[in-house]
Amino acid sequence: MTYNAIETSPLDWAGDVLAIGIFADHFEDDATLSDDITALDTKLAGTIAELIEETQFKGAIGSSAITRVGGGSTIRKVALIGLGSAENVTLDTWRSAAAKAAKTAIGAKAKTLGLLFPGGEDAAATTQAIVEGIELGTFKDNRFKSKSNEDDSEADSKPTLDHIDLFAPLGDATAIITAQQIASGSIYARELVAAPANALDPITFTESISALAQEYGLELTILEQEDCEKRGMGAFLGVARASDIPPKFVHLVYKPSGTPRKKLAIVGKGLTFDSGGLNIKVGGSGIETMKIDMGGAAATFGAAKAIAQLKPDVEVHFISAITENMISGKAMRPGDILTASNGKTIEVNNTDAEGRLTLADALVYADALGADAIVDLATLTGACVIALGNDIAGLWSDTDALADELLAAAKTAGEKYWRMPLEDSYFDAMKSTHADMKNTGSRAGSSITAALFLKKFVKDTPWAHLDIAAPVWSDKGSAYIPAGATGFGVRTLVNWVMS
Repeated sequence: MTYNAIETSPLDWAGDVLAIGIFADHFEDDATLSDDITALDTKLAGTIAELIEETQFKGAIGSSAITRVGGGSTIRKVALIGLGSAENVTLDTWRSAAAKAAKTAIGAKAKTLGLLFPGGEDAAATTQAIVEGIELGTFKDNRFKSKSNEDDSEADSKPTLDHIDLFAPLGDATAIITAQQIASGSIYARELVAAPANALDPITFTESISALAQEYGLELTILEQEDCEKRGMGAFLGVARASDIPPKFVHLVYKPSGTPRKKLAIVGKGLTFDSGGLNIKVGGSGIETMKIDMGGAAATFGAAKAIAQLKPDVEVHFISAITENMISGKAMRPGDILTASNGKTIEVNNTDAEGRLTLADALVYADALGADAIVDLATLTGACVIALGNDIAGLWSDTDALADELLAAAKTAGEKYWRMPLEDSYFDAMKSTHADMKNTGSRAGSSITAALFLKKFVKDTPWAHLDIAAPVWSDKGSAYIPAGATGFGVRTLVNWVMS
């Protein structure tokens, strides 16, 4: 889709659908519509007022109404998009409303859409949010559907909408490009998470990252199994042992053209499928969804795609230990003791707590880079889902400033996180008689003990852990994120790096 900032008055605009954003405040007490909407209604022979009356439109967030315009007007249809209360408006309000407008236009088989929305407190930020909402809200992933069996209508599968006009004060050119670049990273992450494990395995995942590196001129190092053995990555390789597909340790680097202002590392859990190992996941445990267990790595490399286009003056290292957790005669067993690359020994008391084992060696690797901060993302624990529900990720950090930076970045992104405690005394549950630690503790506080486990593999670098187990996938979707893979985490990471 192309976006065009226009100075044309809505009174003179010509196109298929003109979408008008209206706050609910206009329908309270004796409030009236704004002067520009009233003037437009006059030109359209009262079409807007009639649509409001017929549909009882009240501007509620998520609401919409659309009607054809008669009388030979240059506008084919007009749509009303509810913005909710002006007092409660956020950037996510604009994302959701813009996605609603675009979907409404697509449903009307429109090729052109005009957006007459208020500019918000920051017109550039509003513009970026609007374009993000449209890009993310209209994307459909039909890669694995045959044409003859697509569930969606032709109009939905192949949207005709290709041109969007943004009326002043919206339409900041830089904001439009930024939004498209960030959205491309989120969509890449969605495609990675949505791909089944027979399409996305450690080899094909690495090939995709290699293509990304080549397209954007990024440095890429791939450690094969032998390289990992030489580095003593016993925790990672313990997990990888049972798979017939070789593990891949991926290190992708973005470097700015000048001297970097900061050096950051992002580490993503990359389990392309998790059977649970010998502690196999049984029916009803969600084993059929375990293609999403590389959601942390997907967010990591989705962020890499966006950052490579945005070109900040920050050096960023993107790292993932990629493998499957499978079952075979070579599988690690409960009771085995693994040695991580920093020399720490780990008694495996649950082979289904494998993500933290792969992250252990990845964090040791990242810590040796001398970064100013490390952030890891992982679909790590079901306990975090129980604690925070389906929409909120957990955040743990040993550095208040880093935690605050991430929470601020998440707020701008419209992604929800809640900071959780690092209660050191809880690590007692993970002490082992014969090794330095076990890989799991008690059920109580198990998302916290998982974070404490990871903390043992970072020395002095400021570090944060994001448990994104729930929000990387949505069964019902949201206003601008269809059901399925969400791309969660990408926009938070990008905002953090850019800030």
